This record gives sequence, C-alpha cells and structure tokens, in this order.
Amino acid sequence: MERDAKEKTVAELRERLGRAYGIFLVDYQGLKVEELTRLRRELRGAEVEFQVVKNKLLEIACQDADAAVLTSRLTGPCALAVTYDDVAAPAKILTKFSQDYEKLEIKVAQIQGNILEAPAIKRLAQLPTREVLISQVLFALSGVPASFVRLLSEMLRRVVTVLEAIKRQKESE
Repeated sequence: MERDAKEKTVAELRERLGRAYGIFLVDYQGLKVEELTRLRRELRGAEVEFQVVKNKLLEIACQDADAAVLTSRLTGPCALAVTYDDVAAPAKILTKFSQDYEKLEIKVAQIQGNILEAPAIKRLAQLPTREVLISQVLFALSGVPASFVRLLSEMLRRVVTVLEAIKRQKESE
C-alpha cells in the first residue's frame, strides 16, 4: 500500500470511528472466505459496516478518534464491525456467529466510549431487539393512563353511590 492510500484509509477510519455508536473488534483468523462473506452479509443486513484493517493503520486512526482503548487489543488479524445506531444487532450477530464458528473471537467492543469485554457483549446480545424494548415501554406507559381512568371512574361511582344514599335518606325523612 502506498503512503497516499494509507493516509486516505486512516482518514476514512478516523471519520467512521468518530461517528460510530459502537465498535466491535474481532479476530477472524481461520475463517474460510465463504464464512467471512456470510458474516459480512448478515452484518450488512443490520446496517453494520465490517472491514478487515491493518493493525497499524487502525491504531493510528483509533488514537485520533477517541478509540485509543482498542489499540491494546490489536494483536493478530483484526476486523472491525462499526455501527452508528443499534449496538444490540451486531452483538447478536457476532455472538451467534462465534458460537457457530469457534474461530471467530470477539475481542472487545467500545460503545459510546465504554469498553465491553466478551462476557458483557454476550449479555448485550441476549437483550431483546430495540423494537421489542420500545414496544414494552409503550405498553407499560399505556397501562398508566388506563389505570388512572379506572381509578377516576371508581371514585365517581362511589360519589354517585353516596349521593344516592343521601337522596334516599332525605326522601325517607
């Protein structure tokens, strides 16, 4: 790779890492081409960018993009999975793929500046999808107004019952 191409690659990496919401560093050594292609396809479907990068170029880009904590894990062949939105999707895909193909190793992830080790990434992968979480929150929030309406109607029913009792009492006198 010529110097100009390296500088361009570092600049692109720096820009992508700067915008990234989540960065996953994986060791892909030993995967066959078709397995790696399948992984790329699955990640692309989840809108995750996957790229094999030279460690030195990635190290330079990480230092300038507030991702310097990843540089300590840059040993051996490394690939980068970058997401700009949902971090659970790449965690799920990479975790499932590493279970299916033992040669894929998830080294570390950085999510909004926080480092996640492999066990934490596996726990993240077990979370429901974003859409499911949003629907659960909306369902919980919709229960609050319904309970409030039931409470108000019960109070009004009690007031009406008391007023009817007072009316009957006055009529009987």
